[in-house]
Amino acid sequence: MSIEFWVFIGVVVALILYIITIYNALVSLKHGVTKAWSNIDVLLKQRHDELPKLIAACKEVMKFEQDTLEKVIKARSMVANARENEDVKGVGKAETMLRAGLGNLFALAEAYPELKSNESFQQLQNRISGLENTIADRRELYNEAVNLNNVRIEQFPDVIVAKRFNFKAADLLEFDESEKQDVDVAGLFSS
Repeated sequence: MSIEFWVFIGVVVALILYIITIYNALVSLKHGVTKAWSNIDVLLKQRHDELPKLIAACKEVMKFEQDTLEKVIKARSMVANARENEDVKGVGKAETMLRAGLGNLFALAEAYPELKSNESFQQLQNRISGLENTIADRRELYNEAVNLNNVRIEQFPDVIVAKRFNFKAADLLEFDESEKQDVDVAGLFSS
């Protein structure tokens, strides 16, 4: 056997090893996205479980604020449905509604001294606020994992392997611009 044959075999083996390396890296990134989403999902579930308790505590005191409570309940349901359907974009939209509803609820609670002094309400508010902060941190990690995955499957030569083995881009978890705006507390009390 000639030297050209062994060079050809060496090139083929190197190419196969390179493709395997790319494939394994893409699998690792894909599972990183899944893991990051699972971390968010756990927190969303925990908050989902705390919201009925918060609403029950508020209902006892805030008899005239049913509209706000109903918005929180509806948004909670939308988040749950989007989570169950693994719809990241739907979670983002529903989360925006839920966060706005919770912001309104907490702002309205300021007008009810007996609610503000209720130990159960305070614990739930602190627990939910803590979960909100942790969700925001995890969202950043998730979006970074998504970005790494999406960039990698578009880069050459990885794009060839990604298309061949049907690797897909993942969706970022984004909230609407309204999420970034302050709650109009004065407007809440004038309605």
